[in-house]
Amino acid sequence: MAKKNGSIMYKCSNCGYSQPKWLGRCPECGEWNSLEEIIIDRNSLSPAGRGTEEAVKQKPVDLAAVKAMEAVRFSTGIQEFDRVLGGGATKRSAVLLGGEPGIGKSTLLLQAAASAAKLFAKAGTPGSKVLYVSGEESAAQIKDRADRLELDCTGIQILCTSRLEDTLDALDAINPLLVIIDSIQTIYSAEAGIIPGTVNQLKYCANELVSWVKERDSVLIMTAHVTKEGTIAGPKALEHMVDTVISFERNNDEIRFLHAQKNRFGSVDELGIFTMTEKGLVPVVDPASLFLIKRKDSQPAGVACTPVFEGTRVFLVEIQALTVPAKASISRVYSEKIDNGRVARVAAVIEKRCGLKFSDQDIYVNVGGGVRLNESSIDAALACALYSARTDITLKAQTAVFGELSLAGEIRPVNKAKQRIKAAQSLGFSTIVCPEAEENSIECTTIKEMIKTLFRD
Repeated sequence: MAKKNGSIMYKCSNCGYSQPKWLGRCPECGEWNSLEEIIIDRNSLSPAGRGTEEAVKQKPVDLAAVKAMEAVRFSTGIQEFDRVLGGGATKRSAVLLGGEPGIGKSTLLLQAAASAAKLFAKAGTPGSKVLYVSGEESAAQIKDRADRLELDCTGIQILCTSRLEDTLDALDAINPLLVIIDSIQTIYSAEAGIIPGTVNQLKYCANELVSWVKERDSVLIMTAHVTKEGTIAGPKALEHMVDTVISFERNNDEIRFLHAQKNRFGSVDELGIFTMTEKGLVPVVDPASLFLIKRKDSQPAGVACTPVFEGTRVFLVEIQALTVPAKASISRVYSEKIDNGRVARVAAVIEKRCGLKFSDQDIYVNVGGGVRLNESSIDAALACALYSARTDITLKAQTAVFGELSLAGEIRPVNKAKQRIKAAQSLGFSTIVCPEAEENSIECTTIKEMIKTLFRD
């Protein structure tokens, strides 16, 4: 007799015997109270027909009685990559890595595959535990890159295909610990059509791959194409399906930034920094002074330095500002690395509290090194850069400023002030202005007081 979808069955937890009615004792193995209620639900099968149609009926439980489990991680062998992931790759998780063409996504993942395979071999893990699936390049191209980067490919299985079914069969056969898909937009299944990259294909293929990883102690890393605006191409549902979304960006031909936009197993504040060399991506271990510009001549007007936190590390960055008379009496703000609204707000506070007019000026703001700044501690340095640019008065060299600026013109305290001051002093900054007095620093609590202190001449 065929089982109806949604029908109730009772299955013995000891021997697997099932029947449509509940019994106190299993007639197959004789175990008492072992029959559990299950639902015959064909919708519980994956689109590819994987899994089982027998779904255990779920019941609510007391959340206070649930035992929390710590995430089990392993290292990718690349320190900066592990930092952004939250301390390493978490088992049973899926990661989506997006970046523009040619930025180095494939290079980073091939280096991670080689490093992870080497670590697995040292740990005594048997068999090939890294599977690299490429839908864009041939095996010869990938091997040529590995040779150019001088990578040891031992323990890496390569599969060059765009068919989802081939990938799933290889996953079942190898059962790898690390799975790399390069890229998810090239993978397709006949069940969802024959054109890769469509909305249905991305949802379907990503769901199959993520479902496979969630049932095993594996990690899935998928690369993704981006649009011309820099966002990940395809449906937003793709980012909801994975556990971690990482953006790969650049500020010039050498420096690369990794930062998480979403991370269920760690912080999204960490920033991974690499330099691109002939031997691939090299992590920048101590980037505190990476974004400072070294000048032979004196410091120009419109420049102010500030210490910022990205995760657990402090960076010294240079904020640059330029003001020019507005064209057609319509003032505009041009800023890529700092939010336009923040720049306009700080300029308005200076105009109101210090009497310096910005409403007839076009404002241009940039950050040295190309790093994007979001925290409120940069307000004071941004105000100094704008004031310096508008008055053409140079800020004294080796001066660092930080603090949050309120609409009332107050300089408000920010977190981790001691670490910021220590980092600035270690890089040779002799004058440090902040809202709370610390050792070897100058206290300023209002924007007017700060301007008088720094621009007294």
